[in-house]
Amino acid sequence: MPKVIKAKINGILLRVPEGTTILEAAEKVQVKIPTLCKHPDLTASAGCGICIVRIKGTAKMLRACSTPIEEGMEIITHDPEIVEIRRTVIELILSNHPNDCLKCGRNNNCELQKLTADFGIRQESFPQFLKNLPTDNSTNTITLEPPKCILCGRCVEVCQNGQDVWALSFLERGIKTRISPAGEIQLADSPCVRCGQCSNHCPTGAIVEKDHTGKVWEALLDPDKFCVVQIAPAVRVAIGEAFGFPVGTNLTRKMYAVLRRLGFKAVFDTSFAADVTIMEEASEFEERFINNKKPLPLITSCCPSWVDFMEKFHGDMIEHFSSCKSPHEILGVLSKTYYARKNNIDPAKIFMVSIMPCTSKKYEISRSDEMFASGYQDIDVALTTRELSRMIKQSGLDFNHLPEEECDSILGEYAGAGVIFGATGGVMEAALRTANYFITGNELERVDFDAVRGLKGVKEAEIEIAGKKVKIAIAHGLGNVEYVINKVREAKKNNKEMPWHFIEVMACPGGCVGGGGQPYNVTDELRIKRAEGLYKEDKTKEIRCSHQNPYIKRIYEEFLEKPLSEKSEKLLHTAYKSRPTYRK
Repeated sequence: MPKVIKAKINGILLRVPEGTTILEAAEKVQVKIPTLCKHPDLTASAGCGICIVRIKGTAKMLRACSTPIEEGMEIITHDPEIVEIRRTVIELILSNHPNDCLKCGRNNNCELQKLTADFGIRQESFPQFLKNLPTDNSTNTITLEPPKCILCGRCVEVCQNGQDVWALSFLERGIKTRISPAGEIQLADSPCVRCGQCSNHCPTGAIVEKDHTGKVWEALLDPDKFCVVQIAPAVRVAIGEAFGFPVGTNLTRKMYAVLRRLGFKAVFDTSFAADVTIMEEASEFEERFINNKKPLPLITSCCPSWVDFMEKFHGDMIEHFSSCKSPHEILGVLSKTYYARKNNIDPAKIFMVSIMPCTSKKYEISRSDEMFASGYQDIDVALTTRELSRMIKQSGLDFNHLPEEECDSILGEYAGAGVIFGATGGVMEAALRTANYFITGNELERVDFDAVRGLKGVKEAEIEIAGKKVKIAIAHGLGNVEYVINKVREAKKNNKEMPWHFIEVMACPGGCVGGGGQPYNVTDELRIKRAEGLYKEDKTKEIRCSHQNPYIKRIYEEFLEKPLSEKSEKLLHTAYKSRPTYRK
Protein backbone atom coordinates (compact mmCIF):
# COMPACT_ATOMS: atom_id res chain seq x y z
CA MET A 1 0.00 0.00 0.00
CA PRO A 2 1.51 3.37 -1.00
CA LYS A 3 2.64 5.79 1.67
CA VAL A 4 0.20 8.63 2.33
CA ILE A 5 1.54 12.18 2.07
CA LYS A 6 0.04 15.05 4.08
CA ALA A 7 0.38 18.55 2.68
CA LYS A 8 -1.51 21.81 2.22
CA ILE A 9 -2.64 23.55 -0.94
CA ASN A 10 -3.81 27.13 -0.45
CA GLY A 11 -4.21 26.34 3.24
CA ILE A 12 -6.36 23.25 2.65
CA LEU A 13 -5.05 20.06 4.27
CA LEU A 14 -5.07 16.98 2.05
CA ARG A 15 -3.77 13.43 2.04
CA VAL A 16 -2.62 11.81 -1.19
CA PRO A 17 -0.61 8.70 -2.14
CA GLU A 18 3.14 9.14 -2.46
CA GLY A 19 4.09 10.02 -6.04
CA THR A 20 1.05 12.24 -6.65
CA THR A 21 2.04 15.42 -8.48
CA ILE A 22 1.11 18.87 -7.23
CA LEU A 23 -1.15 19.25 -10.29
CA GLU A 24 -3.03 16.04 -9.47
CA ALA A 25 -3.25 16.91 -5.76
CA ALA A 26 -4.68 20.35 -6.53
CA GLU A 27 -7.55 18.79 -8.46
CA LYS A 28 -8.54 16.88 -5.32
CA VAL A 29 -9.19 20.16 -3.51
CA GLN A 30 -10.99 21.73 -6.50
CA VAL A 31 -8.08 23.90 -7.61
CA LYS A 32 -7.32 24.04 -11.32
CA ILE A 33 -3.74 24.92 -12.19
CA PRO A 34 -3.44 26.03 -15.83
CA THR A 35 -1.17 24.07 -18.16
CA LEU A 36 -0.58 23.65 -21.88
CA CYS A 37 1.96 20.85 -22.18
CA LYS A 38 0.32 18.35 -19.79
CA HIS A 39 -2.27 15.86 -21.03
CA PRO A 40 -3.78 13.12 -18.81
CA ASP A 41 -2.67 10.43 -21.29
CA LEU A 42 0.95 11.52 -21.36
CA THR A 43 4.02 11.84 -19.15
CA ALA A 44 4.55 15.45 -18.11
CA SER A 45 7.27 17.30 -20.02
CA ALA A 46 7.14 20.50 -17.90
CA GLY A 47 7.73 22.31 -21.18
CA CYS A 48 5.36 25.26 -21.06
CA GLY A 49 6.04 26.59 -17.55
CA ILE A 50 2.50 27.86 -17.03
CA CYS A 51 1.76 25.53 -14.12
CA ILE A 52 4.27 27.10 -11.72
CA VAL A 53 3.36 27.19 -8.02
CA ARG A 54 5.10 28.59 -4.94
CA ILE A 55 6.26 26.85 -1.79
CA LYS A 56 5.03 28.94 1.14
CA GLY A 57 7.67 31.02 2.88
CA THR A 58 10.19 30.76 0.05
CA ALA A 59 10.79 32.32 -3.35
CA LYS A 60 11.04 28.82 -4.80
CA MET A 61 8.68 28.07 -7.67
CA LEU A 62 8.01 24.57 -9.01
CA ARG A 63 6.26 23.15 -12.06
CA ALA A 64 3.18 21.44 -10.72
CA CYS A 65 2.72 18.97 -13.58
CA SER A 66 5.99 17.14 -12.92
CA THR A 67 6.74 17.76 -9.23
CA PRO A 68 5.62 15.09 -6.73
CA ILE A 69 4.04 16.51 -3.61
CA GLU A 70 6.15 16.02 -0.48
CA GLU A 71 5.35 15.56 3.19
CA GLY A 72 4.51 18.84 4.88
CA MET A 73 4.58 20.95 1.72
CA GLU A 74 2.54 24.13 1.86
CA ILE A 75 1.76 25.14 -1.70
CA ILE A 76 0.36 28.37 -3.04
CA THR A 77 -1.15 27.91 -6.49
CA HIS A 78 -2.39 31.45 -7.16
CA ASP A 79 -1.19 34.88 -6.07
CA PRO A 80 -0.62 38.13 -7.99
CA GLU A 81 3.00 37.31 -8.81
CA ILE A 82 2.20 33.77 -10.00
CA VAL A 83 -0.66 35.04 -12.17
CA GLU A 84 1.60 37.71 -13.68
CA ILE A 85 4.33 35.17 -14.45
CA ARG A 86 1.80 32.88 -16.12
CA ARG A 87 0.47 35.78 -18.17
CA THR A 88 4.01 36.63 -19.28
CA VAL A 89 4.67 33.02 -20.30
CA ILE A 90 1.49 33.01 -22.39
CA GLU A 91 2.46 36.33 -23.97
CA LEU A 92 5.87 34.90 -24.89
CA ILE A 93 4.20 31.87 -26.48
CA LEU A 94 1.90 34.19 -28.42
CA SER A 95 4.89 36.15 -29.71
CA ASN A 96 5.87 33.01 -31.68
CA HIS A 97 2.33 32.07 -32.66
CA PRO A 98 0.18 33.29 -35.59
CA ASN A 99 -2.82 35.38 -34.55
CA ASP A 100 -5.10 34.13 -37.34
CA CYS A 101 -7.50 32.38 -34.97
CA LEU A 102 -10.55 33.06 -37.17
CA LYS A 103 -9.09 30.86 -39.91
CA CYS A 104 -7.69 28.14 -37.66
CA GLY A 105 -9.05 24.61 -37.48
CA ARG A 106 -9.10 24.83 -33.69
CA ASN A 107 -10.88 28.19 -33.41
CA ASN A 108 -13.13 28.09 -30.32
CA ASN A 109 -11.58 24.76 -29.35
CA CYS A 110 -7.97 25.76 -28.71
CA GLU A 111 -6.29 25.47 -25.33
CA LEU A 112 -3.96 28.40 -26.02
CA GLN A 113 -6.86 30.56 -27.16
CA LYS A 114 -8.80 29.71 -24.00
CA LEU A 115 -5.89 30.56 -21.70
CA THR A 116 -5.34 33.83 -23.57
CA ALA A 117 -8.98 34.73 -22.92
CA ASP A 118 -8.85 33.56 -19.29
CA PHE A 119 -5.84 35.79 -18.60
CA GLY A 120 -7.40 38.77 -20.34
CA ILE A 121 -4.60 39.26 -22.84
CA ARG A 122 -5.76 41.94 -25.26
CA GLN A 123 -2.56 43.24 -26.80
CA GLU A 124 0.87 42.10 -27.92
CA SER A 125 3.50 42.69 -25.25
CA PHE A 126 6.44 41.33 -27.19
CA PRO A 127 7.53 41.69 -30.83
CA GLN A 128 6.18 38.86 -32.94
CA PHE A 129 8.62 36.37 -34.40
CA LEU A 130 6.99 33.73 -36.63
CA LYS A 131 8.74 30.74 -38.15
CA ASN A 132 8.43 30.59 -41.92
CA LEU A 133 7.67 26.88 -42.20
CA PRO A 134 5.49 25.22 -44.88
CA THR A 135 2.23 23.37 -44.28
CA ASP A 136 2.43 19.60 -44.75
CA ASN A 137 -0.67 18.06 -46.35
CA SER A 138 1.20 15.11 -47.83
CA THR A 139 -0.72 12.32 -46.07
CA ASN A 140 -4.15 13.68 -47.13
CA THR A 141 -5.32 12.65 -43.66
CA ILE A 142 -3.79 15.10 -41.19
CA THR A 143 -2.36 18.57 -41.77
CA LEU A 144 0.76 19.89 -40.07
CA GLU A 145 0.98 23.67 -39.68
CA PRO A 146 4.36 24.13 -37.93
CA PRO A 147 4.05 27.90 -37.28
CA LYS A 148 1.17 27.14 -34.88
CA CYS A 149 3.25 24.68 -32.85
CA ILE A 150 3.97 25.79 -29.26
CA LEU A 151 6.58 23.03 -28.69
CA CYS A 152 4.60 21.41 -25.89
CA GLY A 153 5.86 18.02 -27.03
CA ARG A 154 2.54 16.21 -26.73
CA CYS A 155 2.55 14.99 -30.33
CA VAL A 156 6.12 13.69 -30.02
CA GLU A 157 5.29 11.92 -26.75
CA VAL A 158 2.16 10.20 -28.09
CA CYS A 159 3.77 9.32 -31.45
CA GLN A 160 7.01 7.93 -30.03
CA ASN A 161 6.14 6.51 -26.63
CA GLY A 162 2.39 6.07 -26.88
CA GLN A 163 2.09 4.69 -30.40
CA ASP A 164 5.67 3.48 -30.98
CA VAL A 165 5.61 4.98 -34.50
CA TRP A 166 8.33 7.64 -34.23
CA ALA A 167 7.11 9.73 -37.15
CA LEU A 168 7.54 13.05 -35.28
CA SER A 169 10.59 14.46 -33.52
CA PHE A 170 12.05 17.70 -32.20
CA LEU A 171 14.50 19.13 -34.73
CA GLU A 172 17.24 21.71 -34.10
CA ARG A 173 17.68 23.65 -30.85
CA GLY A 174 16.92 26.94 -29.18
CA ILE A 175 14.75 29.41 -31.07
CA LYS A 176 14.93 27.19 -34.18
CA THR A 177 13.41 24.16 -32.46
CA ARG A 178 10.46 22.70 -34.33
CA ILE A 179 8.37 19.55 -34.68
CA SER A 180 8.90 17.57 -37.88
CA PRO A 181 9.46 14.08 -39.22
CA ALA A 182 13.12 13.20 -38.69
CA GLY A 183 15.29 14.21 -41.62
CA GLU A 184 12.92 17.02 -42.55
CA ILE A 185 11.00 14.74 -44.89
CA GLN A 186 7.29 14.97 -45.65
CA LEU A 187 4.99 13.20 -43.21
CA ALA A 188 3.81 10.84 -45.97
CA ASP A 189 7.42 9.65 -46.40
CA SER A 190 7.87 9.04 -42.68
CA PRO A 191 6.76 6.00 -40.63
CA CYS A 192 3.46 7.84 -39.92
CA VAL A 193 0.47 5.47 -39.86
CA ARG A 194 -2.08 8.31 -39.99
CA CYS A 195 -3.72 7.35 -36.70
CA GLY A 196 -4.27 11.01 -35.83
CA GLN A 197 -3.36 10.65 -32.16
CA CYS A 198 -0.98 13.58 -32.64
CA SER A 199 -3.93 15.76 -33.71
CA ASN A 200 -6.06 14.48 -30.85
CA HIS A 201 -3.44 15.52 -28.32
CA CYS A 202 -2.27 18.81 -29.88
CA PRO A 203 -3.51 21.78 -27.81
CA THR A 204 -3.54 24.17 -30.80
CA GLY A 205 -4.16 24.06 -34.55
CA ALA A 206 -0.65 22.85 -35.36
CA ILE A 207 -1.97 19.37 -36.23
CA VAL A 208 -5.53 18.90 -37.45
CA GLU A 209 -7.43 16.49 -39.69
CA LYS A 210 -7.40 17.25 -43.41
CA ASP A 211 -10.79 18.85 -44.04
CA HIS A 212 -12.84 17.20 -46.79
CA THR A 213 -16.23 18.72 -45.97
CA GLY A 214 -16.07 20.91 -49.09
CA LYS A 215 -16.11 17.81 -51.29
CA VAL A 216 -19.23 16.56 -49.52
CA TRP A 217 -21.08 19.88 -49.77
CA GLU A 218 -20.24 19.98 -53.47
CA ALA A 219 -21.58 16.45 -54.00
CA LEU A 220 -24.78 17.17 -52.05
CA LEU A 221 -25.46 20.09 -54.39
CA ASP A 222 -24.84 18.03 -57.53
CA PRO A 223 -28.17 16.80 -58.99
CA ASP A 224 -26.37 14.04 -60.91
CA LYS A 225 -25.03 12.43 -57.74
CA PHE A 226 -26.94 10.02 -55.53
CA CYS A 227 -25.36 10.79 -52.14
CA VAL A 228 -25.42 8.07 -49.49
CA VAL A 229 -23.77 8.01 -46.08
CA GLN A 230 -22.80 5.61 -43.32
CA ILE A 231 -21.97 6.19 -39.64
CA ALA A 232 -19.44 4.16 -37.66
CA PRO A 233 -20.36 2.76 -34.24
CA ALA A 234 -18.00 5.02 -32.24
CA VAL A 235 -19.30 8.23 -33.84
CA ARG A 236 -22.78 7.93 -32.33
CA VAL A 237 -21.46 8.05 -28.74
CA ALA A 238 -19.04 10.93 -29.32
CA ILE A 239 -20.67 13.47 -31.63
CA GLY A 240 -22.94 14.71 -28.86
CA GLU A 241 -19.95 16.25 -27.09
CA ALA A 242 -19.93 18.98 -29.75
CA PHE A 243 -23.55 19.83 -28.91
CA GLY A 244 -23.55 19.73 -25.12
CA PHE A 245 -24.81 16.17 -24.59
CA PRO A 246 -23.30 14.12 -21.73
CA VAL A 247 -20.29 12.06 -22.79
CA GLY A 248 -21.33 8.66 -24.10
CA THR A 249 -24.87 9.65 -25.08
CA ASN A 250 -25.93 7.41 -27.96
CA LEU A 251 -27.39 9.60 -30.71
CA THR A 252 -27.80 7.03 -33.46
CA ARG A 253 -31.30 7.97 -34.53
CA LYS A 254 -30.72 11.71 -34.30
CA MET A 255 -27.76 11.18 -36.62
CA TYR A 256 -29.96 9.40 -39.14
CA ALA A 257 -32.32 12.40 -39.05
CA VAL A 258 -29.65 15.07 -39.40
CA LEU A 259 -27.91 13.28 -42.26
CA ARG A 260 -31.17 13.08 -44.22
CA ARG A 261 -31.76 16.78 -43.64
CA LEU A 262 -28.25 17.53 -44.86
CA GLY A 263 -29.39 16.03 -48.16
CA PHE A 264 -28.27 12.40 -48.21
CA LYS A 265 -30.69 10.20 -50.14
CA ALA A 266 -29.95 7.09 -48.10
CA VAL A 267 -28.54 6.68 -44.61
CA PHE A 268 -26.78 3.42 -43.78
CA ASP A 269 -25.03 2.14 -40.66
CA THR A 270 -21.49 0.80 -40.62
CA SER A 271 -22.59 -1.55 -37.84
CA PHE A 272 -24.45 -3.55 -40.50
CA ALA A 273 -21.18 -4.03 -42.39
CA ALA A 274 -19.50 -4.94 -39.09
CA ASP A 275 -21.91 -7.87 -38.97
CA VAL A 276 -20.74 -8.83 -42.47
CA THR A 277 -17.12 -8.52 -41.31
CA ILE A 278 -17.86 -10.95 -38.49
CA MET A 279 -19.37 -13.48 -40.90
CA GLU A 280 -16.16 -13.40 -42.92
CA GLU A 281 -13.64 -13.23 -40.05
CA ALA A 282 -15.40 -15.90 -37.99
CA SER A 283 -15.28 -18.14 -41.08
CA GLU A 284 -11.57 -17.38 -41.47
CA PHE A 285 -11.03 -18.34 -37.85
CA GLU A 286 -12.94 -21.59 -38.31
CA GLU A 287 -10.74 -22.44 -41.32
CA ARG A 288 -7.59 -21.93 -39.27
CA PHE A 289 -8.70 -23.29 -35.89
CA ILE A 290 -10.67 -26.34 -37.06
CA ASN A 291 -9.50 -27.06 -40.62
CA ASN A 292 -5.86 -25.94 -40.28
CA LYS A 293 -5.93 -24.31 -43.73
CA LYS A 294 -3.72 -21.40 -42.64
CA PRO A 295 -1.49 -20.81 -39.62
CA LEU A 296 -2.71 -19.50 -36.31
CA PRO A 297 -3.12 -16.98 -34.82
CA LEU A 298 -5.65 -15.02 -36.85
CA ILE A 299 -5.18 -11.27 -36.41
CA THR A 300 -8.04 -8.85 -37.07
CA SER A 301 -7.65 -6.17 -39.75
CA CYS A 302 -10.45 -3.63 -39.23
CA CYS A 303 -8.10 -0.80 -38.27
CA PRO A 304 -6.28 0.86 -41.21
CA SER A 305 -3.58 2.40 -39.01
CA TRP A 306 -2.82 -1.04 -37.62
CA VAL A 307 -2.70 -2.42 -41.18
CA ASP A 308 -0.28 0.37 -42.15
CA PHE A 309 1.81 -0.26 -39.03
CA MET A 310 1.94 -3.99 -39.73
CA GLU A 311 3.01 -3.52 -43.35
CA LYS A 312 5.75 -1.10 -42.31
CA PHE A 313 7.10 -2.76 -39.18
CA HIS A 314 5.78 -6.34 -39.02
CA GLY A 315 5.61 -7.67 -42.56
CA ASP A 316 6.38 -11.18 -41.33
CA MET A 317 2.91 -11.21 -39.72
CA ILE A 318 1.02 -10.86 -43.02
CA GLU A 319 0.21 -14.59 -43.19
CA HIS A 320 -1.68 -14.23 -39.90
CA PHE A 321 -3.73 -11.24 -40.97
CA SER A 322 -7.41 -11.55 -41.77
CA SER A 323 -7.88 -10.57 -45.40
CA CYS A 324 -11.33 -9.13 -44.63
CA LYS A 325 -11.74 -5.44 -45.36
CA SER A 326 -12.85 -3.03 -42.67
CA PRO A 327 -16.61 -2.57 -42.21
CA HIS A 328 -16.87 0.84 -43.86
CA GLU A 329 -15.10 -0.44 -46.98
CA ILE A 330 -17.45 -3.43 -47.06
CA LEU A 331 -20.47 -1.17 -46.86
CA GLY A 332 -18.99 1.02 -49.59
CA VAL A 333 -18.68 -1.83 -52.06
CA LEU A 334 -22.12 -3.21 -51.15
CA SER A 335 -23.71 0.19 -51.72
CA LYS A 336 -22.36 0.31 -55.28
CA THR A 337 -23.21 -3.32 -56.08
CA TYR A 338 -26.01 -4.92 -54.05
CA TYR A 339 -27.86 -1.72 -53.11
CA ALA A 340 -27.47 -0.21 -56.57
CA ARG A 341 -28.92 -3.30 -58.26
CA LYS A 342 -31.78 -3.68 -55.79
CA ASN A 343 -32.83 -0.07 -56.35
CA ASN A 344 -31.94 0.20 -60.05
CA ILE A 345 -29.43 3.02 -59.43
CA ASP A 346 -26.44 3.65 -61.66
CA PRO A 347 -23.47 2.89 -59.34
CA ALA A 348 -21.45 5.55 -61.15
CA LYS A 349 -23.79 8.14 -59.64
CA ILE A 350 -23.58 6.85 -56.06
CA PHE A 351 -21.40 9.07 -53.88
CA MET A 352 -20.61 7.26 -50.64
CA VAL A 353 -19.53 9.23 -47.57
CA SER A 354 -18.22 7.50 -44.44
CA ILE A 355 -18.50 9.24 -41.07
CA MET A 356 -15.62 7.77 -39.11
CA PRO A 357 -13.93 8.28 -35.72
CA CYS A 358 -10.64 7.92 -37.51
CA THR A 359 -8.28 10.01 -39.65
CA SER A 360 -6.66 6.98 -41.29
CA LYS A 361 -9.93 6.03 -42.98
CA LYS A 362 -9.15 8.94 -45.30
CA TYR A 363 -6.05 7.00 -46.36
CA GLU A 364 -7.72 3.60 -46.45
CA ILE A 365 -10.30 4.52 -49.11
CA SER A 366 -7.59 4.54 -51.80
CA ARG A 367 -5.05 2.27 -50.11
CA SER A 368 -5.03 -0.38 -52.86
CA ASP A 369 -6.86 -1.60 -55.96
CA GLU A 370 -9.14 -3.73 -53.78
CA MET A 371 -10.76 -0.52 -52.53
CA PHE A 372 -12.25 -0.15 -56.04
CA ALA A 373 -13.86 -3.61 -56.07
CA SER A 374 -17.24 -2.29 -57.19
CA GLY A 375 -15.65 -0.94 -60.36
CA TYR A 376 -15.58 2.52 -58.77
CA GLN A 377 -13.93 3.96 -55.68
CA ASP A 378 -16.05 2.22 -53.07
CA ILE A 379 -15.83 5.12 -50.58
CA ASP A 380 -15.68 8.59 -52.11
CA VAL A 381 -14.98 10.63 -48.97
CA ALA A 382 -14.27 9.76 -45.35
CA LEU A 383 -15.12 12.43 -42.77
CA THR A 384 -14.20 12.44 -39.09
CA THR A 385 -16.63 13.01 -36.24
CA ARG A 386 -15.22 16.51 -35.92
CA GLU A 387 -15.87 17.31 -39.59
CA LEU A 388 -19.48 16.13 -39.40
CA SER A 389 -19.99 18.28 -36.28
CA ARG A 390 -18.87 21.31 -38.28
CA MET A 391 -21.17 20.44 -41.19
CA ILE A 392 -24.16 20.20 -38.86
CA LYS A 393 -23.35 23.59 -37.35
CA GLN A 394 -22.86 25.12 -40.81
CA SER A 395 -26.25 23.78 -41.92
CA GLY A 396 -28.17 25.64 -39.22
CA LEU A 397 -29.96 22.45 -38.18
CA ASP A 398 -30.96 22.27 -34.51
CA PHE A 399 -29.36 18.91 -33.89
CA ASN A 400 -30.29 18.80 -30.21
CA HIS A 401 -34.02 18.95 -30.93
CA LEU A 402 -34.26 16.84 -34.07
CA PRO A 403 -36.66 13.88 -33.93
CA GLU A 404 -35.28 10.37 -34.03
CA GLU A 405 -35.47 8.47 -37.31
CA GLU A 406 -34.58 5.03 -38.64
CA CYS A 407 -31.82 4.06 -41.05
CA ASP A 408 -32.37 2.61 -44.50
CA SER A 409 -32.89 -1.02 -43.62
CA ILE A 410 -31.30 -2.75 -46.59
CA LEU A 411 -27.80 -1.81 -45.41
CA GLY A 412 -28.62 -0.48 -41.99
CA GLU A 413 -30.15 -2.97 -39.57
CA TYR A 414 -27.49 -4.41 -37.30
CA ALA A 415 -27.04 -6.78 -34.40
CA GLY A 416 -25.62 -5.78 -31.04
CA ALA A 417 -22.35 -7.38 -32.11
CA GLY A 418 -21.94 -4.82 -34.88
CA VAL A 419 -22.16 -1.77 -32.64
CA ILE A 420 -19.56 -2.87 -30.07
CA PHE A 421 -16.89 -2.75 -32.80
CA GLY A 422 -16.28 0.81 -31.62
CA ALA A 423 -14.64 -0.26 -28.33
CA THR A 424 -11.43 -2.16 -27.80
CA GLY A 425 -12.26 -5.85 -27.54
CA GLY A 426 -15.53 -5.37 -29.40
CA VAL A 427 -14.40 -7.04 -32.62
CA MET A 428 -13.13 -10.03 -30.67
CA GLU A 429 -16.31 -10.33 -28.63
CA ALA A 430 -18.50 -10.10 -31.73
CA ALA A 431 -16.35 -12.66 -33.57
CA LEU A 432 -16.43 -15.15 -30.71
CA ARG A 433 -20.22 -15.02 -30.58
CA THR A 434 -20.41 -16.11 -34.21
CA ALA A 435 -17.31 -18.33 -34.36
CA ASN A 436 -18.76 -20.46 -31.58
CA TYR A 437 -21.94 -20.95 -33.63
CA PHE A 438 -20.08 -21.72 -36.86
CA ILE A 439 -17.89 -24.31 -35.15
CA THR A 440 -20.42 -25.96 -32.82
CA GLY A 441 -23.78 -25.21 -34.43
CA ASN A 442 -25.01 -24.06 -31.01
CA GLU A 443 -25.88 -20.63 -29.71
CA LEU A 444 -24.12 -19.28 -26.65
CA GLU A 445 -26.20 -19.04 -23.49
CA ARG A 446 -24.31 -15.89 -22.51
CA VAL A 447 -22.88 -13.69 -25.26
CA ASP A 448 -21.04 -11.18 -23.03
CA PHE A 449 -17.27 -11.67 -22.77
CA ASP A 450 -16.28 -9.41 -19.90
CA ALA A 451 -12.61 -10.45 -20.06
CA VAL A 452 -12.11 -8.64 -23.38
CA ARG A 453 -13.55 -5.34 -22.15
CA GLY A 454 -11.84 -2.42 -20.41
CA LEU A 455 -8.77 -0.28 -20.99
CA LYS A 456 -5.95 -2.58 -19.95
CA GLY A 457 -3.32 -2.23 -22.71
CA VAL A 458 -3.11 -5.96 -23.44
CA LYS A 459 -6.00 -8.21 -22.41
CA GLU A 460 -5.70 -11.99 -22.46
CA ALA A 461 -8.40 -14.61 -21.98
CA GLU A 462 -9.21 -18.23 -22.62
CA ILE A 463 -12.56 -19.65 -23.66
CA GLU A 464 -13.75 -23.08 -24.76
CA ILE A 465 -15.26 -23.83 -28.17
CA ALA A 466 -16.19 -27.41 -29.13
CA GLY A 467 -14.14 -28.77 -26.26
CA LYS A 468 -11.04 -26.90 -27.37
CA LYS A 469 -9.40 -24.02 -25.55
CA VAL A 470 -9.26 -20.78 -27.55
CA LYS A 471 -6.62 -18.37 -26.31
CA ILE A 472 -7.21 -14.75 -27.26
CA ALA A 473 -5.40 -11.44 -26.90
CA ILE A 474 -6.54 -7.85 -27.41
CA ALA A 475 -4.11 -4.96 -27.77
CA HIS A 476 -5.08 -1.31 -28.21
CA GLY A 477 -2.75 1.62 -28.67
CA LEU A 478 0.11 0.68 -30.97
CA GLY A 479 2.59 1.01 -28.14
CA ASN A 480 1.10 -2.19 -26.67
CA VAL A 481 1.33 -4.21 -29.87
CA GLU A 482 5.05 -5.02 -29.73
CA TYR A 483 4.58 -7.30 -26.72
CA VAL A 484 1.92 -9.37 -28.50
CA ILE A 485 3.71 -9.56 -31.86
CA ASN A 486 7.04 -10.50 -30.28
CA LYS A 487 5.37 -13.37 -28.39
CA VAL A 488 3.98 -14.70 -31.68
CA ARG A 489 7.30 -14.17 -33.46
CA GLU A 490 9.21 -15.98 -30.70
CA ALA A 491 6.85 -18.97 -30.88
CA LYS A 492 7.27 -19.17 -34.67
CA LYS A 493 11.03 -18.92 -34.45
CA ASN A 494 11.32 -21.68 -31.85
CA ASN A 495 8.56 -23.84 -33.36
CA LYS A 496 6.55 -23.66 -30.16
CA GLU A 497 2.83 -23.60 -29.52
CA MET A 498 1.32 -20.21 -30.30
CA PRO A 499 0.50 -18.13 -27.22
CA TRP A 500 -2.86 -17.18 -28.73
CA HIS A 501 -5.24 -18.38 -31.45
CA PHE A 502 -7.05 -15.10 -32.13
CA ILE A 503 -5.74 -11.54 -31.73
CA GLU A 504 -7.46 -8.15 -32.02
CA VAL A 505 -5.46 -4.97 -32.50
CA MET A 506 -6.73 -1.39 -32.57
CA ALA A 507 -4.26 1.44 -33.17
CA CYS A 508 -5.92 4.00 -30.93
CA PRO A 509 -6.12 3.78 -27.13
CA GLY A 510 -9.59 2.55 -26.22
CA GLY A 511 -10.24 1.48 -29.81
CA CYS A 512 -12.37 3.60 -32.13
CA VAL A 513 -14.03 5.48 -29.26
CA GLY A 514 -10.61 7.09 -28.79
CA GLY A 515 -9.96 7.50 -32.50
CA GLY A 516 -7.88 10.30 -33.97
CA GLY A 517 -10.95 11.93 -35.54
CA GLN A 518 -13.05 12.04 -32.38
CA PRO A 519 -13.77 15.19 -30.31
CA TYR A 520 -10.70 16.74 -28.67
CA ASN A 521 -9.58 16.49 -25.04
CA VAL A 522 -10.10 12.74 -24.84
CA THR A 523 -9.12 10.97 -21.63
CA ASP A 524 -9.59 7.45 -20.31
CA GLU A 525 -12.64 8.67 -18.42
CA LEU A 526 -14.21 9.78 -21.69
CA ARG A 527 -13.16 6.60 -23.49
CA ILE A 528 -14.88 4.51 -20.81
CA LYS A 529 -18.11 6.50 -21.05
CA ARG A 530 -18.17 6.32 -24.84
CA ALA A 531 -17.63 2.56 -24.72
CA GLU A 532 -20.38 2.19 -22.12
CA GLY A 533 -22.77 3.86 -24.55
CA LEU A 534 -22.02 1.15 -27.12
CA TYR A 535 -22.28 -1.76 -24.69
CA LYS A 536 -25.58 -0.38 -23.42
CA GLU A 537 -27.02 -0.42 -26.96
CA ASP A 538 -25.76 -3.96 -27.48
CA LYS A 539 -27.60 -5.02 -24.32
CA THR A 540 -30.86 -3.54 -25.59
CA LYS A 541 -30.75 -5.19 -29.03
CA GLU A 542 -33.11 -8.11 -29.54
CA ILE A 543 -30.53 -9.69 -31.87
CA ARG A 544 -26.99 -9.60 -30.50
CA CYS A 545 -25.11 -11.98 -32.80
CA SER A 546 -24.15 -11.12 -36.38
CA HIS A 547 -25.15 -14.50 -37.83
CA GLN A 548 -28.68 -14.06 -36.44
CA ASN A 549 -29.27 -10.75 -38.24
CA PRO A 550 -32.01 -11.45 -40.85
CA TYR A 551 -30.67 -8.76 -43.16
CA ILE A 552 -27.26 -10.43 -43.09
CA LYS A 553 -28.83 -13.78 -43.94
CA ARG A 554 -30.69 -12.10 -46.78
CA ILE A 555 -27.65 -10.44 -48.35
CA TYR A 556 -25.79 -13.76 -48.40
CA GLU A 557 -28.78 -15.58 -49.88
CA GLU A 558 -29.44 -12.94 -52.54
CA PHE A 559 -25.95 -11.75 -53.36
CA LEU A 560 -22.83 -12.93 -51.52
CA GLU A 561 -23.78 -16.66 -51.49
CA LYS A 562 -21.79 -17.59 -48.37
CA PRO A 563 -18.85 -16.36 -46.30
CA LEU A 564 -15.55 -16.77 -48.15
CA SER A 565 -17.34 -17.48 -51.42
CA GLU A 566 -15.66 -16.43 -54.64
CA LYS A 567 -17.82 -13.31 -54.75
CA SER A 568 -17.16 -12.49 -51.10
CA GLU A 569 -13.41 -12.89 -51.63
CA LYS A 570 -13.52 -10.55 -54.61
CA LEU A 571 -15.64 -7.82 -53.02
CA LEU A 572 -14.97 -8.05 -49.28
CA HIS A 573 -11.33 -9.06 -48.99
CA THR A 574 -7.98 -7.44 -49.63
CA ALA A 575 -4.24 -8.19 -49.66
CA TYR A 576 -1.19 -6.77 -47.91
CA LYS A 577 2.44 -6.11 -48.76
CA SER A 578 5.51 -5.67 -46.61
CA ARG A 579 7.32 -2.34 -46.72
CA PRO A 580 10.57 -3.20 -44.91
CA THR A 581 12.23 0.18 -45.52
CA TYR A 582 10.36 1.30 -42.40
CA ARG A 583 11.87 -1.31 -40.11
CA LYS A 584 13.45 0.12 -36.99
